[in-house]
Amino acid sequence: MAAKDPKILIIGCGISGISAALRLFKAGFRHVRILEATENTGGRIKTAKLGNTITEIGATYIHGPSEENPLFCLARDYGLLDPQALTPENQTMDVYEYPPWVGNWFSSSGQKLSAESMDPALEMFLELMYDTNPSEIDKECASVGHFIRSQAQLRTAEKWKDKDETTRQLLLCALSTMLKFECCASATPSMDEIDLAGFSVYKDLKGVDCTFPSGYESLIQNLMSELPADLVTYNCPVRCVHWNGKESGENTVTVECADGKRIAADHVIVTVPLGYLKKHHSTLFCPPLPAHKLHSIQKIGFGTTDKIYVEFESPWWDADCEVIYLVWKDEEDISDRVSDISKSWIRKISVFTVIKPSESHILCGWISGHEAEYMERLPEHEVRRSITEFVHTFTGNSAITPKRILCSRWFSDPWTCGSYCHLAIGCSAQDLENMMEPLPAKGDKSQPLQVLFAGEATHPCYYSSVHGALLTGWREADRLITHYSSVSPCGDSNQKL
Repeated sequence: MAAKDPKILIIGCGISGISAALRLFKAGFRHVRILEATENTGGRIKTAKLGNTITEIGATYIHGPSEENPLFCLARDYGLLDPQALTPENQTMDVYEYPPWVGNWFSSSGQKLSAESMDPALEMFLELMYDTNPSEIDKECASVGHFIRSQAQLRTAEKWKDKDETTRQLLLCALSTMLKFECCASATPSMDEIDLAGFSVYKDLKGVDCTFPSGYESLIQNLMSELPADLVTYNCPVRCVHWNGKESGENTVTVECADGKRIAADHVIVTVPLGYLKKHHSTLFCPPLPAHKLHSIQKIGFGTTDKIYVEFESPWWDADCEVIYLVWKDEEDISDRVSDISKSWIRKISVFTVIKPSESHILCGWISGHEAEYMERLPEHEVRRSITEFVHTFTGNSAITPKRILCSRWFSDPWTCGSYCHLAIGCSAQDLENMMEPLPAKGDKSQPLQVLFAGEATHPCYYSSVHGALLTGWREADRLITHYSSVSPCGDSNQKL
C-alpha cells in the first residue's frame, strides 16, 4: 500500500459498488465510502416474498454457474447454493442460457398442447438463436428480429413442408411466443431493436442457470458483512460530480449531494444504472462528459423487463413443469410487438416460469418493453383482472382465480429507469469500451482517474448480467490499486473470462 491513503467515493450500493468497496478495503484502503440514494443495499438485486415464498423482484439467475463465473464461486463459497447447482454435470453443460426446462404448452383456444407436437418450434427457435453469429449471418439483416423472421420463413418452408397447414401455422405462432420471451432476456421492446452483429458480443458461460434458495439478497448480505457497518451513507442521492478542478479545494473531485452537502474526494467510482445516466447525465457531471462517452450512453439500449408473480389455490400445470409457453393462434407472422398496448398489453406475456420449490402454487409471468412500462402504470387490481382473463383464455377454465399477485416496476423506479442494457441497432463493442473509460481521458495532464465507471453496462462481454456488474466493480478497484502500487495486491481481475 502506498503512503498516500486516498479518499474514494462510490456512488451506488449495488453489487458493482459493493464489490469495488470490498476489493479496496481488503487491499488496505481505509477512506472508502459508498453513497446510496435509497435506504437499501443491492440495487437491482431485490428479494421479496409472496406469502411465504421467496420471489426475486430484480435479478433472478446466476447465468453460467461454473468455475469461470466469479459470481457462482462467491455464492458457492458462502454456501448459498443448492446441491444441484454444485454438481459437475450442472457446471459443464453448455446450454447458451437456454435451460433444458420441462415445458407445458397452452393455446389461446383454451387447449393444452402436447410438448412433443411443439418441439419443432422450440428446436427451430434455438437453432436460429445459435446462428446469430457474425460468421453465419445474412449481412443484410441489421437486427436479430429481422434475422429470426426471414430465416424462419426460409427454413420452416423446407423443414416443415410435410406438416399440414394448421400445424405449420401453430408452430409459427409458437415462434412468436419464443421471440417475445427473448425480448425479456434483452430487456427490449422488440428484437428488431437489437443489433445482429452486436448480439454476439455477449459471451455465454457454461452451466445451467441456477437461483439462490434463500434469495439473491443473501449474497448482498454476505458481502456487506465483510465491510464496516458505517461505510455506506443511505438516503444520499448525488446531484453532481464536479471533476477536473471545477470546484475549489485540495482534492480533485467534489461530489455534491441532493441535500447540498459537498464531499471532497480523490476518486469517484460511478456505478449508477445506464437508464439513470441516460436521463441525468447533463446535470450529473460538471464539466459534461466527453462527446464520445455521451454518444455511447445514448446509443446503447436500456430497456425494461418486469415480472408478475401470480399465486393460485392449486396448479393448472403438470407437477414436473418448469415453464409454461402461451401461444396465440393469430401470430403466425412471428411478431414480438402488440398492436394496441392499452387493450392488449398482456399479450406480451408469453411465458410463465414455475417457482420451485414452494409450498404455494406460484408462477412468474415475464413481460418487457413498452407493454411492461404500461403495466407499471396500472393499479394492482387491474393487473390482477387482466391476468385472470388471460389464464381463463389459455386454460379454458373460468373457475381458476389468482389468490394474489406481486409485480416489479423497474421503469418507474427513479434510480434505475429500467432493468438492464442491450446493444441496440448501430452499437458495437467500442461503445462498451467507451462506457468503462475513466476521466479524464488518456493524454490529459490533469490528475488521472478522477471519475471511474462500473456497472453491468460497462462490461465488454458480460453486460446485462450480475457477474458482469461484479467484475466491473473489481476492475475499477484494481485500477486504483494498481495506480497506487506497482503490483496490485489483489491480482488481475481484468481478464475476460
